Amino acid sequence: MVLSLNLMKIKSQTVSNEKYQDPFQLGRKDLKNLYEDIKKELLVSTAELKEMCDYYFDGKGKAFRPMIVVLMARACNIHHNNSREVQASQRSVAIIAEMIHTASLVHDDVIDDANSRRGKMTVNQIWGERKAVLAGDFILSAASVALARIGNTTIISVLTQVIEDLVRGEFLQLGSKENENERFAHYLEKTFKKTASLIANSCKAVSILGCPDPKVHEIAYQYGRNVGIAFQLIDDVLDFTSCADRLGKPTAADLKLGLATGPVLFACRQFPEMNAMIMRRFSKPGDVERARKYVLQSDGVQQTTYLAQRYCHEATREISKLRPSPEREALIQLTEMVLLRDK
Repeated sequence: MVLSLNLMKIKSQTVSNEKYQDPFQLGRKDLKNLYEDIKKELLVSTAELKEMCDYYFDGKGKAFRPMIVVLMARACNIHHNNSREVQASQRSVAIIAEMIHTASLVHDDVIDDANSRRGKMTVNQIWGERKAVLAGDFILSAASVALARIGNTTIISVLTQVIEDLVRGEFLQLGSKENENERFAHYLEKTFKKTASLIANSCKAVSILGCPDPKVHEIAYQYGRNVGIAFQLIDDVLDFTSCADRLGKPTAADLKLGLATGPVLFACRQFPEMNAMIMRRFSKPGDVERARKYVLQSDGVQQTTYLAQRYCHEATREISKLRPSPEREALIQLTEMVLLRDK
């Protein structure tokens, strides 16, 4: 696994040293004042609600999703008519994507009874579950108002699909499957709905605003879908391989929540005794520790990483169909950054 990752690194450096574009550098211009603009959408009269909303929108995040959205917007605009500017409506999609994402984090932390997120206490730990749910709802409603303001029914339809998928994904996460093959399909569907749908549909939305060609809309959607699934697969790997300080949340958190992610499902093929633990959602004393040990003894981490590589390869294949541009190269570069991240 490490060898193949290093080969990818060397290959990308030798093939496109001049073409290399740091996605964060390239997207920075369009993301300037992003969090200030989000706070303008969250104008509230209640001081406590404002404080809760501001808590996650502190400007310290990498703004990964908005960055993909603005890079995709420019890549599609250049492909269509060589325009190098991001339209105001496209930038609004980036803002809305970050708001929907953050609202889902607030709600997730309540459902999971999480203590920490991004290296600090969660909203539910500080203000309590009831107020956290309301804060998440409020951020989501403000995102809906911003979405309506774009005034395009197609875009509204595309982005409200994300909210539906988030809810369906959460329900999928609450269930589990007996059959091993069904279980993996269930996991990938949940991963798409909870993580990748937001990226896929946000990319599709900006492509619709920038280019009339349905083929381009499909390219944007498929790029976002594949990168989104790969991102979550690596997240699931880091739950086993990264230390809590680096990750900003406790490790083995998914096992403690009773969730069987990619590394666990792959490990189960080598250690069938994990099946019973998966079905009882690691609820017996010692289950979490035993399951973690089995995963690290198996090739579950390597297999999940390999699967993430395949999704990133597919994302690269899709985006390569667009006309060459610095933004297209940055989106290709981003697939490697997803694979090599350590937090």
